[in-house]
Amino acid sequence: QVQLVESGGGLVQAGGSLRLSCEASGLTYVTGWFRQAPGKEREFVAAIYWSGITTYYADSVKGRVTISRDNAKNTVYLQMNSLKPEDTAVYYCAGTRGYISPLASALYDYWGQGTQVTVSS
Repeated sequence: QVQLVESGGGLVQAGGSLRLSCEASGLTYVTGWFRQAPGKEREFVAAIYWSGITTYYADSVKGRVTISRDNAKNTVYLQMNSLKPEDTAVYYCAGTRGYISPLASALYDYWGQGTQVTVSS
């Protein structure tokens, strides 16, 4: 069982930046970030394959968010720029035991506890 620990969340003003980190205790072939705002369903944000070459982004964050990974540290990063109030949510890191279609949360095997991101207007 791989443990995932997120960090880096916080309160930021609109237009600001945050970098989230997800440290894993073992290998995850695909690592994704999802978010869930109050009263809304969990939604896909971004994902990256173990190679670090293949990435996916939700249309709502494309151009503002960059996902990357440092396999030596078993850590995946989510750099978020030009943040908007609608980005406010709990952000979850998730990982898989194999290569899967990264957009579907149900296909992920491991989940972190989440980190709160709040963007004030």
